[in-house]
Amino acid sequence: MGQVDPVSVLDLFPDERSALLDALRSLSLAQWARPTACAGWSVKDVAQHILADDFERLSHGRDGYASGRFESANPGTFEAELLAFNNRQNEAWVQAMRRMSPGIIIELLEWSGRETQVYFESLDPGAMGLGVSWAGETESPNWFDLAREYTERWHHQAQIREGAGLPLLYEPRLFAPVLAAFVRALPHTFRDVDAREGAHVSLRVVGEAGGAWSLVRTREGWRLIGALEGSADASVEIDQDTAWRLFTKALSPIDARGRASLSGDQRLAERVLQTVSVIA
Repeated sequence: MGQVDPVSVLDLFPDERSALLDALRSLSLAQWARPTACAGWSVKDVAQHILADDFERLSHGRDGYASGRFESANPGTFEAELLAFNNRQNEAWVQAMRRMSPGIIIELLEWSGRETQVYFESLDPGAMGLGVSWAGETESPNWFDLAREYTERWHHQAQIREGAGLPLLYEPRLFAPVLAAFVRALPHTFRDVDAREGAHVSLRVVGEAGGAWSLVRTREGWRLIGALEGSADASVEIDQDTAWRLFTKALSPIDARGRASLSGDQRLAERVLQTVSVIA
């Protein structure tokens, strides 16, 4: 039973950042101040948060600077502690940066985009690095960590674009890897779901950037693979716009249910709608 292919995003970071900078340069001061889907944060606040992510990757990853890094001594409360830590750090940064002008934010994002790209290119894609916590991993191959980083950037740019009234980056080349990375949270979502060995859950995301995947119960647990032929015990079909909003908690499972097609074992199908592919 084959694994799904790694999600390769290294060559996409410059284009995503270029699109972000073009969008920010087009904004009026009123647009910078508009609210976003991120509660309490304006368009400018979200842009500042992206900058904080860049600085953290450079400080901790490139420079090996350990101060301010998250540490947890209790694996049982890791996710809750990480969420609380991130929330505190993010809010402190955004508050401090509110005195900075949009022009300075743009200049810094242009610089940090170049520097993070150089750092990312220095990493061995197959070597183990930071864990993708929403996939249940304390250590992940660098290609997956970078895919997670790319989803963060795309997601936050989506918040900025929606807040400012601009179209989202739905170009398949830039959007498809986001969805392909998000669905890797499915095995973790199903980690405590009991089913017979060989049980098969099918997910199809409809749209130019979409795709199809199968989640199969093995002796070791649930495993994500490419789409299997034949009938599934449960099937879920959602459009690509619904998918990213669901996986980032911008859309509740209840609301997503009204925009999705579920068939077969409803217990298994409904669990797909509980998937969260961000730290939230």
